[in-house]
Amino acid sequence: MKSARSFLVAGALVLAACTGSDRGEPPPQTREIVDEASAVEDTDDVFTPSDASGESSGDAPSATSDADDSRSDDADTATVDADSVDPVEPAGPDSEESSGDDSASGSSATPEQLDYSIVFDDLGGGVDGGWLTVPVDYDDPQGDTLKLWVTRHRASSEDDRIGVLFTNNGGPGMPASSMPLNARAYFHDPLVDAFDIVAWDPRGTGVSGGSADCIGDDEYDRYFAEADLSPETDAERDALVELAQDYADSCVDAVGDLLPHIGTNNTARDMDAIRQALGEEQVSYLGFSYGSELGAVWATLFPHTVRAAVLDGAAHPDAESLEPAKRQQAGFERSFNTFLEECSATPSCAFHNDGDAEGAYDRLLEELDENPVPGADDRPLVNQSVLTGAVIQAMYSDRRWPALERSLADAQNGDGAGLLALFDGYYRRDPQDGSYGNLIESLYAITCADEPDRLTVEEADRRAAELIGNAPRVFPETTGSYTCDFFPPSADPRAEITGEGAGPILVIGTTGDPTTPIDSSVAMADALEEGVFVEVEANQHLAYGQTDDCIDDIVHEYLIWLEPPPAGTVCS
Repeated sequence: MKSARSFLVAGALVLAACTGSDRGEPPPQTREIVDEASAVEDTDDVFTPSDASGESSGDAPSATSDADDSRSDDADTATVDADSVDPVEPAGPDSEESSGDDSASGSSATPEQLDYSIVFDDLGGGVDGGWLTVPVDYDDPQGDTLKLWVTRHRASSEDDRIGVLFTNNGGPGMPASSMPLNARAYFHDPLVDAFDIVAWDPRGTGVSGGSADCIGDDEYDRYFAEADLSPETDAERDALVELAQDYADSCVDAVGDLLPHIGTNNTARDMDAIRQALGEEQVSYLGFSYGSELGAVWATLFPHTVRAAVLDGAAHPDAESLEPAKRQQAGFERSFNTFLEECSATPSCAFHNDGDAEGAYDRLLEELDENPVPGADDRPLVNQSVLTGAVIQAMYSDRRWPALERSLADAQNGDGAGLLALFDGYYRRDPQDGSYGNLIESLYAITCADEPDRLTVEEADRRAAELIGNAPRVFPETTGSYTCDFFPPSADPRAEITGEGAGPILVIGTTGDPTTPIDSSVAMADALEEGVFVEVEANQHLAYGQTDDCIDDIVHEYLIWLEPPPAGTVCS
């Protein structure tokens, strides 16, 4: 996901499909390590797995049917009685002090680590769930701790089991524990049969510790729908700054001292803690969208624990410059321009406007800034913020383009209901009761925990000058995005991605992906020591399980047999 919305915001081998081959030997359970000196935060010790039969803790969610879950960014969260388990535990005189693996510490010193274990409850349908206790700060492992909710779909074929496949569905901010509960909605049989599929609600998300539930449902419109993206007066600019300050203060109040510790580095360390608790020497990984960034950081920090890794919809690897934002904004603008061009060329398009959909949209964007239109009772008027939010939501897949056509045409005629519905979809508003999950709140909290800089308002505006005009139809902002600048300083800015020693890592990019544009995915592959890039021709975000057999077969071949595709592979 990770939209860049300013808050306040060589020769190619074309494969039709890869069928694999019949082999007499079983798939390799681990990757051979060639260079033992390349680990950064790597580990030598492996803990024995905890008793998987477990004792019922009384707070586990029930498994749901695959039909209850949808793909990737649209996935539902597992239901949990979060009140029955305190996800944050202060240190005290009775804190556990057992000898442990030093792999999860980012410090040059070697403080005594926790002995990680998970007692799983059987949730039914081949799925287990349990809690894992990890340090808030891995440099102080005997200090405060938090709990992570971890779920596991056991390999369907015990005889064919290879090992563990970690997965993450993106965001940042998506709770991922629903993925094993709905494994067949995400993964095809070859992976479900061969791997224990393991996911968790990362720190700062879902029911795990540090969940960033910063604002109430009744405050969402104030922060996200009513904000003026293109202020023209000092008073309007000051209102945006005040809004960013209020939002950051709310997050500090809600999350407290954990807020600087919920960034990507610590989630990568949590992944290694889960690996240790499961007793695995190496694990495989399949990450989507922001999950690709997380996987690349994990592979960089713990390269020798990587059996294989696939990054689908890979984000740009640069953690500090404006390049990722520039490319993402350009990606959305490029996709939207394609939408407008197709609409202009198609008389049946609801927003055809006599072949000038582009000009009609530009006029609508300006008109809604000056004269917003009604969308729904007891909701804000539909303005530029709602319009561009709706466009962003529709660009994730061309399956949403017909709805956008109709909504734009309706808005021309004074009815903003369709645009508001798309906008609400982006922010995960429940249309029945008006409630919101905390995905967007977690997204900002995790992003800010990764961000090394805290700028003044003036510095933020000067920096934003590089972005203004970069994507004028989708991102018409004229000021900086101040949210992170009012957050506490990061305790651990995101690590530089190298993947040194992690072996081949498969990186997938789709040609029409707006949120992780294909050039960003190529940059990710280039940043990794052994990145292998595969291009998929499609107008959407993500490829595995959503396009055709070509990319699915490539992913299965690599994750199961550790055989990456040839350089320059294209799925057409």
